Amino acid sequence: MNDYLSYSAIKLGGLIQSKQIGVAELTRAAIEAAKESNDGINAFITINEEEAIRQARRVQSLIDNGDTPSKLAGVPCAVKDNISTRGTPTTCASRILGGYTPMYDATVVERLRAAGTVMIGKLNMDEFAMGSTTETSAYGSARNPWDPSRCPGGSSGGAAAAVAARVAPFTLGSDTGGSIRQPAAFCGVTGFKPTYGAVSRWGLIAYGSSLDQIGPIAKDARDCAAVMTILSGEDKRDGTSTPFEFDDSSIANVNADSADLLVGLRVGVPDEAFETGLDPSVRARTLEAADTLSNLGAAVERFSFPMFKYAVPAYYIIASAEAASNLSRYDGIRYGRGVAEPGLPLDEAIIRARSEGFGREVKRRLMLGNFALSAGYYDAYYNKALQAKALLCGAFDAAFDRFDILLTPTAPTTAMRLGESLDDPLTMYLGDIYTVPVNLAGLPAVSLPCGFSDKDGMPVGMQFIGKAFSDVNVLRAAAAYQSATDWHQCAPVSAAKGGAAYATV
Repeated sequence: MNDYLSYSAIKLGGLIQSKQIGVAELTRAAIEAAKESNDGINAFITINEEEAIRQARRVQSLIDNGDTPSKLAGVPCAVKDNISTRGTPTTCASRILGGYTPMYDATVVERLRAAGTVMIGKLNMDEFAMGSTTETSAYGSARNPWDPSRCPGGSSGGAAAAVAARVAPFTLGSDTGGSIRQPAAFCGVTGFKPTYGAVSRWGLIAYGSSLDQIGPIAKDARDCAAVMTILSGEDKRDGTSTPFEFDDSSIANVNADSADLLVGLRVGVPDEAFETGLDPSVRARTLEAADTLSNLGAAVERFSFPMFKYAVPAYYIIASAEAASNLSRYDGIRYGRGVAEPGLPLDEAIIRARSEGFGREVKRRLMLGNFALSAGYYDAYYNKALQAKALLCGAFDAAFDRFDILLTPTAPTTAMRLGESLDDPLTMYLGDIYTVPVNLAGLPAVSLPCGFSDKDGMPVGMQFIGKAFSDVNVLRAAAAYQSATDWHQCAPVSAAKGGAAYATV
């Protein structure tokens, strides 16, 4: 049964509907895989065994009665631990939310349940989504299934690791500055960040409210598209959501036998994405992918995009400022971790709770955000960052007058070794150079595997960026590329148990 977990989510859904696999049987296999792998990769904070089996039986009953809620009905999944789940702890991988159990489901969880998918647990992450390695988690670092001595990326590292280790066919992560795409690249899977507003954020515990977006991580673009048909759509509880409805029919019909899948597609390759600091193997694999797109009929052209270099500083000022506001609610009094010492003055109790409850990286970003918002520095930093954001959005608009898709690496390197970046936050921040511009502009983007590093044998990811609400076109281009290549079919072997990893197709 564990072999079934290597199948795509769409294929599993078809096998379930044709009664070739039982939902409860598959759910048990996923739960056992999660337990077995967690000692090695620590992808899960919570494994929801009893509730998952109950849900599996309900879904099986629906299918037996001829009522199939969606083509992914019965497929196991898992969600990042900053997405609210009724009756299941939601910790944001932080001590300050230890013991917090929401009384409601996030909209995306409601929609997954309504579609008949089976949630098996909550996934490890960087604390409050602040980090690029999952090492800031209060529950210990997740590890990369390809090499457990390396990080899986972050902040949705557990979400990417669970898919790469063939535990969950798909997962949900959140992306504030690349937190779906970068771990997907590091773990050799496909991660999609939708257009801002295409998926409801209601029930997502906020980091940067103008930047956060929930999206899927899966084995391939078709699976991501199938999940998007479930997640997309307006939500009256989220004032930033839109009526956008994702239709995956053109993606499901992408034909691998066609030699001209991408005829008419204009692909722009920014010169600035291939300058100093890019690992030679990442550069080589991404440019090889550009050649593949050209062979599929796309018109590929290099161009200059000088605004790239302003994105990282603008992003970290804006994101940290919004985090300083969003995280001010965690005072240890209303919910989460408090101070078990009677008689403390209120201000001292709050200071103690936040000092003990927040980790080092969260404190660093809260201090940066409060500094940028302070009266003496607001104009010099926060306002300047907003101006840079506006210029970046204008540069993207100009680029999309010429191109349909932009192609960049997802990250400048492959997965780092554990501990390499914790003491050098600036290097960690600069690692987001290719992903944060997308969040500042609210655009859709997908990371997909395009080969392996010559140096360390780790997966390399590339990124397609599209204009706002061209989500279908972005994933269709990704599906076309994957129909002509097999990098997305590669999986690590025995890494979950701490052994050597190698590619298998």
